[in-house]
Amino acid sequence: MEMDALWNFGLTAGFGFIVWWAKTQHDELGRVRILLNKTREGIAREYVSKSDSSQVLSQIMIKFDRIEEKIDRLMER
Repeated sequence: MEMDALWNFGLTAGFGFIVWWAKTQHDELGRVRILLNKTREGIAREYVSKSDSSQVLSQIMIKFDRIEEKIDRLMER
């Protein structure tokens, strides 16, 4: 009978450890998911989208064209 009790205790302790480890891993995975989502939001705030970048670049090119025209007019005088 004593060996059965020892065997039951060992199995219970092993199973308890496995359950505790799985819960810890699950909680850590949830924490990592939250951090990943916060990182994605932060990146979206810091970086410019491709369409916004193209729009700003076209505005800059228009300004450069105007400056170039003014310089050409000055050179003609």
